[in-house]
Amino acid sequence: MPESQSTTRLTITWSKETDLILRSFIGARGLKKGALSKFIEEAVRRQVFHQTVDAVRQRFSDVPTDQLRKEVDEAVQAVRAEGRRSRAKRS
Repeated sequence: MPESQSTTRLTITWSKETDLILRSFIGARGLKKGALSKFIEEAVRRQVFHQTVDAVRQRFSDVPTDQLRKEVDEAVQAVRAEGRRSRAKRS
């Protein structure tokens, strides 16, 4: 986590088994005290990302693959063109 971001302290409740598994996992890798927070933060981010991807896949499941690919390609080209225009203005 970048130093400029603030942190939030929270209390979580989970089984002793899960706690032991995670602490053993982290300890076996020789990680330090802050590793538990970092591990949980990364796991949460990964889970949110995967759930978001799944939701988008469901939302577009009825769109033909070729049409979806074409629309994505057009959007990527538009964003790249805008980026080039922005860089050109700064130069």
